[in-house]
Amino acid sequence: MAEVFGVFNYAIDKGYPLALAQTMAMNTLVVLESFHLFFIRNIHSTSLTWAAARGTRVVWTVAIIITAAQFAVTHLVPLQSVLGTRPVPLMDGLLIVAIGAAFFALIEIEKQIRLGLKG
Repeated sequence: MAEVFGVFNYAIDKGYPLALAQTMAMNTLVVLESFHLFFIRNIHSTSLTWAAARGTRVVWTVAIIITAAQFAVTHLVPLQSVLGTRPVPLMDGLLIVAIGAAFFALIEIEKQIRLGLKG
C-alpha cells in the first residue's frame, strides 16, 4: 500500500492532474500484483532461477494479458474516456516498473531468509 500511495502523492506533488495520479496509482498496484504473481508461484523456493523464470505457460500468458490490458486502459483514448484514465509519461512508467522490481527483490529476500530459517 505504501508504494501505491507513494506514487499517488509523488504525482500530486509534481502537479499532475488527479486523473493521472489515480492512473499512476492503479498502474503501480497492477505492477506490484504482477511481480507478486511471480513471487507466489514459487513460494517454497527461489523465483530467481532459469527453471522458475520459465515457469508455467499460464503464468506468462496471464502476465502478458495483464500487461496488454494495462497498456490499453492507460493509453487507448476510447478506454481513457470510459475509465477516466490518462497516459502515463514514459519516465514515470519506468519508475512504476522499478518500484515493482524493488518490491519483488524485497519479498524474494524475505522468502530466502524464511526458507533459510526453516532449513
